[in-house]
Amino acid sequence: MVALVSSDFSRQLDGYRLTTAEITYHRPDLPRLLQQFIWQELDIAPRFPALNKFLDFWETKIEGRIHSVRFATAALVHPAEYRLISREYPIN
Repeated sequence: MVALVSSDFSRQLDGYRLTTAEITYHRPDLPRLLQQFIWQELDIAPRFPALNKFLDFWETKIEGRIHSVRFATAALVHPAEYRLISREYPIN
């Protein structure tokens, strides 16, 4: 059977939100210098398991020590919005 919707769209319907994190870290070769990395994934607020998994991976596998993390999240799928217009329009 062929899926009619993408898995990302299905995840959004299940409450996943687009999460973007700006990770500022110390460069391993020059620890006094900071560098930034942007990470983006569908995740579930407010626990953010995907972001936490990535940050755990960073701390164990990547040499650059994290200085700070800023993140934002937004729902991409919203309920339909409509307005009732009380005017009649002639049909030609």
